[in-house]
Amino acid sequence: MSKTLTFNELRRLKDSLPDGATHRIADELNLTVQTVRNYFGGVNYQFGNNIGIHIEPGPDGGIVVLDDTTIYDMAVKILEEANKEKKEA
Repeated sequence: MSKTLTFNELRRLKDSLPDGATHRIADELNLTVQTVRNYFGGVNYQFGNNIGIHIEPGPDGGIVVLDDTTIYDMAVKILEEANKEKKEA
């Protein structure tokens, strides 16, 4: 299932993740860390791949279409876990 959002929304999600989340996503999905970074807008394709993300120029950093939301969904789950832990502390 695909998802459409702005590039800045995608970056805000990435920037709000707790330390180590990118490595956790990479480990759990058997991907390189750079591939996960590229998913969130990075452009280092020497050490990572582009998987399921298309960026079109437009307002708010452009429009992003995620063909595969697996990394996005995992990032949202990690963020929800982190927010829950903060509330319980």
